[in-house]
Amino acid sequence: MPPASPPAGRNATTSVRPVTAGRQAGTFRGIRVGRIAAPLREQVIEGLRTAILEFELQPGQRLVERELIEQTGVSRATIREALRELTAEGLVVTVPQKGAMVYKPSADEAQDLYAVRASLEALTVRRFIERANASHHDRLRATVTALEQDVADGAEMPRLLWDKDRFYAELVAGAASPTIEQILGGVQARVRLLRAGSMSQPGRPAQMAVEMRALVDAITARNTELAERLCIEHLEHAAAAGLAALEAVGRK
Repeated sequence: MPPASPPAGRNATTSVRPVTAGRQAGTFRGIRVGRIAAPLREQVIEGLRTAILEFELQPGQRLVERELIEQTGVSRATIREALRELTAEGLVVTVPQKGAMVYKPSADEAQDLYAVRASLEALTVRRFIERANASHHDRLRATVTALEQDVADGAEMPRLLWDKDRFYAELVAGAASPTIEQILGGVQARVRLLRAGSMSQPGRPAQMAVEMRALVDAITARNTELAERLCIEHLEHAAAAGLAALEAVGRK
């Protein structure tokens, strides 16, 4: 699945943002919805997505439709459409008797997800090296160059996540395996919040960019053994940072 449209740049103005002045973790200050060309649904989705990925809305927090309607001023249908989209992205889950909630993986689930990712992504790297053409390699290198620039510019979390989505989209395209694409797509959706937690750790974005550049260099050199090892090491580091973020949220 290709990544969604890129979020606004770091210095761009947006009409929908969580209201974060004086923000406390777990306290949702609401979304300002502007009457502009962007559909209201997209504005609400972007506002909620940002609030979740920046942990203004905490993992495990209930998303009450009535409260969201009051905070945004949009219809119930629009709120439900937004929650369905965020559920498809893996950021929201529906729990019987409780309704919609921000996704909160357990530590065991997070470890299993990272282990599954490591196996699948190492296989994806191998297939990319076997099957990708020069154009695939060029596009893959371009995604890491963009990621490095955004990290250097201090881009916000939605932009960094979009950069990672682009990288994986190009990696999967070059691997040319519908089976891998389908399975990995399902796993990636569930780790999006974990990825945000990982990249929220001090120094992790810069470290991630270095790891991704080394991985792409190994892929480009068609060094399968090194590329698979770097892929697994990258995910081990991401898992450590993601689990640390999860534990920190649990202590609040």
